Amino acid sequence: MAEEKSDKAVLEETAFEEIERDFHEVLNELIGDKSLEKFRLEYEKLHAVMKKSYENEKRLMAKCRELNAEIVVNSAKVATALKLSQDDQTTIASLKKEIEKAWKMVDAAYDKEQKAKETILALKEEIVNLTKLVEQGSGLTMDQDSNIRDLLKFKEEVTKERDQLLSEVVKLRESLANITEHQQEAERSRDEAEHTINQFQQEIQQRQNEALRETRKKEKLEKELKQIQTDMDTRQTEIKALQQYVQKSKEELQRLEQQLKEQKILNERAAKELEQFQMRNAKLQQENEQHILVCEQLSQENQQKALELKAKEEEIHQMRTDIGKLNKVREQIHKKLHQIEDQKAEVEQHKDTLKNQILGLEREVEVSKKQAEFDKKAMDELLRERDMLNKNMLKAIHATQKQVDLVKLHEQAKRNLEEEIQNYKDEAQKQRKIIFQLEKDRDRYINEASDLTQKVLMNMEDIKVREMQIFDYKKKIAESETKLKQQQNLYEAVRSDRNLYSKNLVEAQDEITEMKKKLKIMTHQVDQLKEEISSKESALVKLHLEQQRIEKEKETLKAELQKLRQQALETKHFIEKQEAEERKLLRIIAEADGERLRQKKELDQVIGERDILGSQLVRRNDELALLYEKIKIQQSVLNKGETQYNQRLEDMRILKLEIKKLRREKGILARSVANVEELRQELFHMQREFMKERTRCRALEEELENPMNVHRWRKLEASDPTTYELIEKIHTLQKRLISKTEEVVEKELLLQEKERLYVELKHILARQPGPEAAEQLQIYRQTLREKTKQLKVLSSELNMYESQSEEYKYELGKLSNELMNLKKKYLAQKRKEYVQKQKDKSMDITIALGKPTGPRFTGGGFPLSKSPQVKS
Repeated sequence: MAEEKSDKAVLEETAFEEIERDFHEVLNELIGDKSLEKFRLEYEKLHAVMKKSYENEKRLMAKCRELNAEIVVNSAKVATALKLSQDDQTTIASLKKEIEKAWKMVDAAYDKEQKAKETILALKEEIVNLTKLVEQGSGLTMDQDSNIRDLLKFKEEVTKERDQLLSEVVKLRESLANITEHQQEAERSRDEAEHTINQFQQEIQQRQNEALRETRKKEKLEKELKQIQTDMDTRQTEIKALQQYVQKSKEELQRLEQQLKEQKILNERAAKELEQFQMRNAKLQQENEQHILVCEQLSQENQQKALELKAKEEEIHQMRTDIGKLNKVREQIHKKLHQIEDQKAEVEQHKDTLKNQILGLEREVEVSKKQAEFDKKAMDELLRERDMLNKNMLKAIHATQKQVDLVKLHEQAKRNLEEEIQNYKDEAQKQRKIIFQLEKDRDRYINEASDLTQKVLMNMEDIKVREMQIFDYKKKIAESETKLKQQQNLYEAVRSDRNLYSKNLVEAQDEITEMKKKLKIMTHQVDQLKEEISSKESALVKLHLEQQRIEKEKETLKAELQKLRQQALETKHFIEKQEAEERKLLRIIAEADGERLRQKKELDQVIGERDILGSQLVRRNDELALLYEKIKIQQSVLNKGETQYNQRLEDMRILKLEIKKLRREKGILARSVANVEELRQELFHMQREFMKERTRCRALEEELENPMNVHRWRKLEASDPTTYELIEKIHTLQKRLISKTEEVVEKELLLQEKERLYVELKHILARQPGPEAAEQLQIYRQTLREKTKQLKVLSSELNMYESQSEEYKYELGKLSNELMNLKKKYLAQKRKEYVQKQKDKSMDITIALGKPTGPRFTGGGFPLSKSPQVKS
């Protein structure tokens, strides 16, 4: 074990040296960096605390070894003291047994003495009587003298025996007093030895407890050292990682700041360009709105003109179609007239032939009709008769069948009714018998019921009487039961008393027999005790010598106790020092906690700044997104403007073509306006001719229907319009011409306005931006895309840094939790130690209180602390 401990100590020293080397290396690395100055100071404090704990552990180990050695020496001494106390206890037990035997002998002697006293009293009475007789004594004989002499001799012998017994009793009492004194002295010495042994045991227990505490403290300190070492290693690795990360973050921050500056400059430029674009866009929108209004006006005017032209074209087309139709109708009428004349001649010839044929056929038809009517009448009559006969026959068959069925049904019903009547008769007979029987039963049951009611009433009265009797009997039973219980209780009490008295009697008889036996034994034992008292005196001398030796050992033990007390005081001082060191450590931990909180606050500030930067970046992203959306909207507006511009150009081209077409049509119409009068005159003539032809057709039709002229000669006449009619027509045509010329003038004015608007639009379009503006827009779009990409990269880097900062937060939280756990463990350990101390103190108090102070009783219940009082 010692070798193992020495190996462990060597290993711990080497490990501590390695830790110190690592510490100096880390300090050398941290000295240059100002940002990690606070961390270096804390690291130095932790190292100092660890060094102190290591030195304390060394001291504690040395003290533990010394205490272990002292415990071994004390345990050997305690073992010897325990052996001596065991020997003392055996001797005390043997002495107790002897004392008990002596007490028993004393009791027997006391009983004998009492009996002897009683006999002596009786003899004295006899002697008094005898003396009285002697004094009277003239009438004494020789026998009486001899009896008196014998009695006197017996009296002398008895007195001698009594004196001997009294002397023996005195000697026994003296010996008992001596033995009890020796026993008391032995018990005192034994109690003192036990007290010293208990003290030694308590001190040994305290030392063992202290040693255990020290070992536990050592184990805990070793564990804490290991934990601190592992924490130091992890912290060193974390410090290195943090240093690297801090350097990287600084570089990245510088790079990000530069990028942010560039981004700000680019954003400002983009904002300026956007403002310019917005101004241009607003101007373009205004111009576009003006163009749209102009185009709408033009399109409305064009639509109106197109509608008017369509109306005129439709009128002309209708006039042309009407003229064509009239020409066709006229030609058809001429053709029909020729055909009708040819057909009329043929129809008249065919008409004559048909008239002759119709007359012959009419006659034949009349004859055939008459014959057919006659035949029809005969056939109808025959058919009626046949139908009537068939109907009658069918009715007769149905009637006969019905009659047969009815007869069968009636017969069947008759049979059923006869059977039912017979059954009803049988049942009526049975019912009569049953009714008769039931009436008999009813009468019998009525009689029985009346008898039973009378019996029930009688029984009810009997029951009431019986219930009253039962109630009285129950009362009597309850009273008798109470009396019986009382008698039983008395009987049990008497029986228990009898048993007790019988037991007492038996015990008394047994005790009497035992006492008789004991008397005999005690007589023998008194002799033995005399012999044993001499041996006990020699044993008491030996015990006295042993007591002196024990007192010397007790003094040595007292000296050792004083030494142990001094050592306990030293350990107390050491514990106080340890507690002071503990307080210092707690103060250091509190300072470390304050530093940790301050660092946490700084970290929160950094996180707040980071959050602000993040929110600013988010705002910038949102603004950029809004700008992108505005640019998209402007782009879409521009694209729509381009498409509308192209549409307007196309519309203008179409309008130009339509204007050319209208001009062409206008020229044609202007040319055709000159021929309108001629055409109207022709139309008028045609209408007039058409009316004439119609009248002629009607006249011809009338002549055909009832011809007046045999040879069909007719005069062809014509009538010209009157001058008044012609003048009216000229006036209407002049009015129409004037209106048409006014319309043409208005249309020419509209065309001039359209041409003027067209020229203005051309000028406006010439002013608008060309392909250069589109190229600039493309460039701006590309730059915006690049900026968005850069912003996305920055936001991703920001997210990465946020995740890293969250990880560091989590690690800091973990470290703080570990620190809190260490504090809790340390405080729990302190509490346990304090509770253990309190328990040890309470144990000491209970041991001190558990010592006997009053009189002690052994054996037959005689107090050993008092000397026995013997009746004289």
